[in-house]
Amino acid sequence: MIEIMNLTKEYGSFKALDSLNLKIEKGTVFGFVGQNGAGKSTTFSILATLLAPSSGTAYVNGYNVQKEPREVRKQIGYMPDFFGVYDQLKADEYLHFYGASYGISYQEREKLIPQLLELVNLSHKRDSYVDLLSRGMKQRLCLARCLIHDPEVLILDEPASGLDPRARIEMREILKELKTMGKTILISSHILPELAEMCDQIGVIDQGKLVAEGSVSDIQEKLRGEKIIFVKVQSSLRETVSFFEDDPFISNVQLMDDDQTIRFIYKGSAEEQTALLKNAMVKGLPITSFAEEEADLEDIFMEITKGVEMS
Repeated sequence: MIEIMNLTKEYGSFKALDSLNLKIEKGTVFGFVGQNGAGKSTTFSILATLLAPSSGTAYVNGYNVQKEPREVRKQIGYMPDFFGVYDQLKADEYLHFYGASYGISYQEREKLIPQLLELVNLSHKRDSYVDLLSRGMKQRLCLARCLIHDPEVLILDEPASGLDPRARIEMREILKELKTMGKTILISSHILPELAEMCDQIGVIDQGKLVAEGSVSDIQEKLRGEKIIFVKVQSSLRETVSFFEDDPFISNVQLMDDDQTIRFIYKGSAEEQTALLKNAMVKGLPITSFAEEEADLEDIFMEITKGVEMS
């Protein structure tokens, strides 16, 4: 659906993008995370046919972004990180304007616009002037604008930027709904936890280079190479501690203050972890809970991006 091959963008001696390679399958929600200035908006601008790369190429639904820009624009709904709204236009007039720009007839727009406003929870603001809407409402109206021509791909640059917690939740729920509709969504943020909740896959970009790619758990496992496990037991505490201490993949076994929880570091694979728990059950150990400590996503992001040097 989206394929990026050796994409590079140079401004003199500065490389905003450095041989970026990425493939995103149809129906995937892909999160692009990186610090401000890492290359996210440059990538999105190239995919949206607004910026020409210095070298390399990219395809959207099989169309070359440089050679077939008109076809690419039919495939995508692009929401930039900063967008303007037109004063003295009401919400439905705003959508009518963009719908007409895509050649959608007035009769079709009259049917479509109420549906879009309902999707983004703005039906009650149809007759409100755009410049009087809150920032969160403007963001959702812009998302409705991106959907006016029913694109297969959504490219959303920092869609939750500057939103309050409630508005972020509303935006996240709308994106989940769009995913169920089969849309392929490429979304960027400089906040990793914000993307982790809604994305199937994540790519971390730093100084124009893709430095990590995969699910959050995959990235965490590759980075840390170990997991912190907490086990709760009802009884037989000493026997359970001894059982875990004997495992070659376990180290630093500790008994927590409640005298019912054991904490240890585990370095085995997922399959070996499953076998460990099975063996504990076979031995009849009274385990009531076996859980992995949740990753600190901000720490993961800082660890991934540290030490990446410009070429």
